[in-house]
Order: sequence, then C-alpha cells, then structure tokens
Amino acid sequence: MAKVSDQTTPESAEPKTESHDPAVPEAYSAFMRTGWGDRELDLPRQPVADRAAERRQRLAEVFPGERLVLPAGTFKVRSNDTDYRFRSDTAHTYFSGNQTTDAVLVLTDGEAVLYARPRSSRETDEFFRDRQYGELWAGRRPSARELSDSLGIEVRHVDRLADDLGRNSPAKTRVHRGVSAHVDRLVSADGALDDDLARVASEMRLVKDDWEVEQLQEACDITALGFEDSVREWPQVQQYGERWIEGTFFRRARAMGNDIGYDSIVGGGSHATTLHWIENSGPITPGELVLLDMGVEGHQLYTADVTRTLPVDGTFTPVQRDLYDLVHAAQQAGIDAVRPGVPFTDIHQASMTVLAHGLEGMGLLPVPAEQALDPDDRTYARWTLHGTSHMLGMDVHDCGHASTEAYTKGTLAAGMVLTVEPGLYFQEDDLLVPAELRGTGIRIEDDVLVTAEGNRNLSASLPRSSADVEEWMGRHLG
Repeated sequence: MAKVSDQTTPESAEPKTESHDPAVPEAYSAFMRTGWGDRELDLPRQPVADRAAERRQRLAEVFPGERLVLPAGTFKVRSNDTDYRFRSDTAHTYFSGNQTTDAVLVLTDGEAVLYARPRSSRETDEFFRDRQYGELWAGRRPSARELSDSLGIEVRHVDRLADDLGRNSPAKTRVHRGVSAHVDRLVSADGALDDDLARVASEMRLVKDDWEVEQLQEACDITALGFEDSVREWPQVQQYGERWIEGTFFRRARAMGNDIGYDSIVGGGSHATTLHWIENSGPITPGELVLLDMGVEGHQLYTADVTRTLPVDGTFTPVQRDLYDLVHAAQQAGIDAVRPGVPFTDIHQASMTVLAHGLEGMGLLPVPAEQALDPDDRTYARWTLHGTSHMLGMDVHDCGHASTEAYTKGTLAAGMVLTVEPGLYFQEDDLLVPAELRGTGIRIEDDVLVTAEGNRNLSASLPRSSADVEEWMGRHLG
C-alpha cells in the first residue's frame, strides 16, 4: 500500500515575490495565517497508477541493487518573472504518473518513493504570497496524501531529497540528467551509468500497451477535430492568415486535451518549404497550398502528430494535384511497408523509392533514380530533406535516447507507433526546378500502429487522397 511519510520538512524558503509587490506587514501576514479551513480531497486512483508500478518493477529489474533518480523538472522562464506552462519530463511521468513540478522519483532496489512539493501549510506565507507555488497565485497543489492515494506510491516532501540521497547510498546511482539542474548537482555524474538509464527508459517505451494506444487514438481523434475547426473558419483564415489556424487548433487542443504536443506548423505558400516553420505569421493566399503539421497532447501526455497539405481554394490546380498525388503514393508505399519484423528503415526506403522515381520522371534528378537511391548518392534528398518516420508516444519524437540497434537499426514490433510522413519541398530560389514549382511544399503525415497482422492508421479519419481532401474541404468550408 502506498504511504505518506510523516517526517516532512517544513517549507523554510522565502516566498517567491517580485520587486513590484507591495510590502507585507507582519500584522497582515499573521492575520493571513489564521482562520482557514484545511481539507484533504479523496482523489480516485489514477488509471496510470498500476501501469506505472509495473513499469517501475521492470525498470528496477534491469538495474538490480541500484538507485535510479528520475526528476520531473521545474518551471522554465519565458521572460523575466513569467514562466512557460509546466510540462513534466516524460520518463518521470511514465514511471510515476506524476505531473506536478519539482518532484523526483527515486527507485532504490525496486522500492519507490516520490519526492514531491505538496501544497503549503496555512501556517506559512507561501500559500498567499508565493507567485510560483502559492495556492492563491498559482492554484491548489495536491497534498502529499492526495498524491500518494492517486498514484499509489509513497510520497515524501522534496526538501528531504538531498539528505535521503546522502544516506544508505547503494553501490550505484543513476540519474536521468538534463531535466533538473538541482538534482544533477546532488549526485556526481557518471556518463556511462546515466546514459544507460536514459537508453533503457526510452527503449521501454518503444512498444505501447493497449491503454497507451487508446490514449494515442484519442489524441488523433481530437487532432482531426482541430483540423476540421480550421477549415470551418476559412473566411477568418484568409483574413488573418496562418495565425488564425494556429489559434483555432490550440483552442481545440486545450478544450479537449492537455495542450498541443509541439508548436504547430502552419505553412502557407513558400513557408511550407521550411520544415519547422513555427512563426506562423504569413498570409493564406488563394491559389496556393497550406501545410498544416499539428497534434493534440492528451491529458496523459500522449500526443498525435498529423500533417495535411490543403489547397487554399478547396481544389488543387493540375500541377498541385500531380505533386500531391506523388507524395500520397509515396506515403501509401511507406504505410504498406509497416508490419512486424520489418526493418525500421524499410518505411523510409519504400517512400523514397516512389519519390525518387517521380523526380526522375519530372526530369529533375541529375542521375537515374536507382543511382540516386544509393546511400552513397542520395541526390534526390535535395527535395525530400528528412526521414519518413519517427516513433510517437508521450514525446512527439518518442524514445529519443534508445540505441540505434533498438530503434533506427531495429525491426518493427506489434505495439510500436510511428509516423509515416514523406514530403516534397521546392525552395523559392531553387533554379533546378521549373519556376511554377518553386515555393511549393507538400507533406502528408499519419500516425500508424504496428499490429500483429500489419498496421492500423490511427489518424485515418482525416482524408489523404487529393479527391478526398477536396470533398472533405467542400463539406466543411460551408
């Protein structure tokens, strides 16, 4: 049974205030520290709690007799005294379920303790003065008991972390580094040990269970609604440009999910040829295409990652259609290649084979397509630029610390979820392509689950073929 330590350390730090805050006389502080009701909430056990416990057990079995330290991270400054909205570190949340700031998960030979920063006592000034943690400023933080009950894990105050790490130290301590500078300072770094923890924590996430797939499916379904919202507001889109789509999609993400999974890419016209165009400050111009790469992050932090390229007029021109159909054929070839036992790189190769031959047919390649596809040549990549797939999960580029043998040089297994997203990009100043193609970018991206029989497209509710895109836009343009 989870428990709460009764040996918590009182908060002794001064509240986080700013120079423009008015002075607080002692009489006011004393008055504010009295007369408050104090209640504990009976929180239900979170659905991720049992899964997180199983994950911790598997992680501990990889490192028997060792101590593993996985911090959640803290606030990141946006400007001066303003922070970004907090999002907990993926590995920490995967193994604990916790999404509160400043927490640290510590596994010692399989025994788990969550060191957390619970809501402050009413006997301190923090709850009414602290801009970062105070309840009257930033909202109610859960108590230690509430965290323990909902996550099924022992909870201690984070103020005890340093002392506890210094006592009864096992032979080896591994830290998931780069998340918390404070935690990194508490334990001497050992690059090999720490890197191995990051690798294992990533590789454990490569295969998703049924519950995780449900979370990803929900994120994809909400994402599809966000795309539909954007098209329904096409008059405003054409008036205000890329910013309107970004805002419209964000509204849906916040209304039904936790957030966007990454900064939305809204590339109208030539902006579509910039792979990570997130400025989203340009116009949406009739006659051009607009590339939308957007994904909703759900409440359990699993994110979608979907791209569609739409004709601003609702119908493709003949030239646009030809290019779009080529990219769609390349994507379909990549999706068709997804099945258990297939090398991860086969998806990219299947898509690039279609694109390279298409570029050859357009007379753009300086060499035959088969020569361009040779790894020592790859001249076709001038117009394709990026890989076709990456793993997807709690991070949009999931499992980033996995070894190359397990990931990019590995084979697909049932339960893996990956993107399939080939594209063609003709830069505005590329003199090797016909003038009418310059400034055109097209990408189509879907989130694909590897199943025992083959694959399932989690984002299939959004149309992909040129004809289906036009029909879908026609229904939603109104």
